[in-house]
Amino acid sequence: MSSAFANIEPIRYEGPDSSNPLSFKYYDPDRVVEGRPMRDHLRFASAFWHTMRNGLGDPFGSSTACMPWDDGSDSIENALRRVEVFFEFLDRIGIDFYCFHDRDVAPEGETIEQSSENLSIIVDRLEKLQSDGGKSLLWGTACLFMHPRYMHGAATSPSIEVFAHAAAQVKHALEATHRLGGLGYVFWGGREGYDTLLNTDMSRELDHLAAFLHMAVEHAESIGFKGQFYIEPKPKEPTTHQYDSDAAACLNFLRQHGLLERFKLNIETNHAELSGHTMQHELKTAIAADALGSVDANMGSPGIGWDVDRFPTDIYMTTNVMLEVMSMGGFTTGGLNFDAKRRRQSFEPVDLFHAHIAGMDAFARGLLVAAAIREDGRIEEFVRERYSGWDSDLGRRIESGDASLDELAAHAVRSGEPSMESGRQEMLESIINSMI
Repeated sequence: MSSAFANIEPIRYEGPDSSNPLSFKYYDPDRVVEGRPMRDHLRFASAFWHTMRNGLGDPFGSSTACMPWDDGSDSIENALRRVEVFFEFLDRIGIDFYCFHDRDVAPEGETIEQSSENLSIIVDRLEKLQSDGGKSLLWGTACLFMHPRYMHGAATSPSIEVFAHAAAQVKHALEATHRLGGLGYVFWGGREGYDTLLNTDMSRELDHLAAFLHMAVEHAESIGFKGQFYIEPKPKEPTTHQYDSDAAACLNFLRQHGLLERFKLNIETNHAELSGHTMQHELKTAIAADALGSVDANMGSPGIGWDVDRFPTDIYMTTNVMLEVMSMGGFTTGGLNFDAKRRRQSFEPVDLFHAHIAGMDAFARGLLVAAAIREDGRIEEFVRERYSGWDSDLGRRIESGDASLDELAAHAVRSGEPSMESGRQEMLESIINSMI
């Protein structure tokens, strides 16, 4: 068993009056909110790629992260050591779920067969650590964007050989996820897009992406994988335009290609911001299609314009997220995955704990505020009253498709000029403020 964090006691709930930085002020996992424990509402997960593999480098500076357990090699021994340390971290922070890319946990070999063998060795250890520690895999995925072979895309590459290589990688990653009892599998098209349309057959690439996803669904059925498939929207970076640019684009693609029955969306805050939307907008778009599956819990920095993946500490944002999640009855297969990295200056191992505590407490507060808003009921009642005209016989017939333009024109003549009512935006925002 790893002892990388032997000097750090398990993180406990001590309440808002505690001055201990290594404690939860709001996240009390067993506290019941709207009939469910906090841990079941929030379903926190830690991202292996940021927690264990992010060296905190940036385009202008080398890595700063102090990770004394990691010798920097691509050896199996080092990979095994990382997963041991990771599960020690999960145990001490009190997080029940985790997520991974295949190449984060296991080194890539010189051949497809060697890469698969490396992954199998690590999955053996992950399986045992899950069993021993009571942890679960929220979702797995394949890294189809780091290797130079994917410079033009993976499922959307102009090279059929690259497409086949990506298919082999997804096959093995999906089988690994299934072995580990993963609740879901994510497709993040990191390079599924274009830099210029001058060299791109967009229609053909989209058809190839759809074919790729259909093959993944068929393979899942053949191996008995019942987990949820997810698409993760992101508009750009590293490409100029990615085909999964936002929630609406993803939903349109899934509907067009007959995939919506098997896929839901994994929405990330920083990606929503890059698409020019709020996180609440993206969540509502997915929920309206009954397609919100999971959330990557992070945040951006205003005005920067790229994916900084900060830990979420904005209470307004976490409140809005939890309002939407609770409105759909909560998570089922998904959860709140901290796809977030420490700042480059927060380089010590203990900062892994400070960062996750900050995010967990922010979402716990967001949950409590959201529950208070729902119990108060004023905002919900205002919205219901604002649309009350649609509950009339005429409104119901319009919504069911039984009304005509002739009928509505006659109605407009009889009723005359409509009277307008205020949207009371500032009042509603004030209610949110009073709850926070």
